Parts: sequence; C-alpha cells; structure tokens
Amino acid sequence: MLTYTAATSDTDLKGILDLQRANLPEVLTPEDLQSQGFVTVRHTYEDLKKLNDLEPHLVAKADGQVIGYLLAMTPQSRAEIPVLVPMFELFDTISYGGKAVSDFPYLVVGQVCVDRRYRGQGVLDACYAAYRARMKTRYAFAITEIAAANTRSRRAHERIGFREIHRYTAPDGVEWCIVVWDWSLPIALN
Repeated sequence: MLTYTAATSDTDLKGILDLQRANLPEVLTPEDLQSQGFVTVRHTYEDLKKLNDLEPHLVAKADGQVIGYLLAMTPQSRAEIPVLVPMFELFDTISYGGKAVSDFPYLVVGQVCVDRRYRGQGVLDACYAAYRARMKTRYAFAITEIAAANTRSRRAHERIGFREIHRYTAPDGVEWCIVVWDWSLPIALN
C-alpha cells in the first residue's frame, strides 16, 4: 500500500537522501540519464531538515520505505541555504501573470524523485495531487527549475500541468527551464 504524507521524521529525511543518492548523474549510466531522468542537487541532511522545518516535504511510502518525494522550499529558504540565493534572485526578475514571481505567495518544488521500481505507476501524479491538496490554500502556485536535458522530468511536469515561463543558461553552461503549476487553474493530470 502506498501512502503520501508530509515528511515528519529523521527516517523520512534519510529515506529522501538515500533515494537522492541513487539518482544523481554520477551513479547513473548515460542511457539511464536519458531514459530515467536524474536529480541534480545533493542535499546535506542539515539543509534538508532546515527546509523541512519551514515547510514539510512530501514523501511517498511503500511499506514504510520512502519511494518518492517532492521537496518544498519557501521564499524563507532563501536565507537558510546560500546556494539557493541565485534561484530566488531570478524569481525577483522574471514575470508571471504580469507581475514578478516574487510578488506571489509561491512554493518551490526543490526536487522530485520516484524510485525506479515505482515509475510509470502514477506515483508522481499522486505525489503532486497530495502536494497540491496540502499547499494550495497557502500558495498561488508551485514553481521549479528543470534541466533542459532532463526530458523525462520535463515531460512528466508538463503532463501534470506545469508550463514553462522562462529558460536560461547558467554560468556552467547548463540550460534550465523554469516551470509553474498555477493552482488557480483546473487540474491538468492526464
């Protein structure tokens, strides 16, 4: 049985980190990178906990084990984790609906991952449905960055209802897509 809930324990956070480590580019084959997607950022336990203390992450569990997650970051996260400052500064400059992203109450999806054994079974869609249900009364939308090269993630987010609002190339040459899932719009899950 699968459950979708807020991350509430050290075990949940450690489960997120274990799943994250198994999906970093350096441990995947080139074929896996293309077909399965990947996560980009390696969090420390301390940083993950700081973020979770501001707004709990969402975890999917099977038999008590974390098999998927959606990280949550708020604008307050900007002050907690210095590596996030450039992303939040970008949100000050790009617009959505005629206003700066930072003028809205928004939630950043810090990272998404589903265990390989559970992909293609609706886990990501269910995670996002639970995330939206829990967060939509406090935030206008969810926003995230996806590496343009991560086509599996881009397609999955588009299916859920995210729409690209900005694209840029980082100083390291990586191209990023900024996507928004506006919670005032009808659910777009297919």
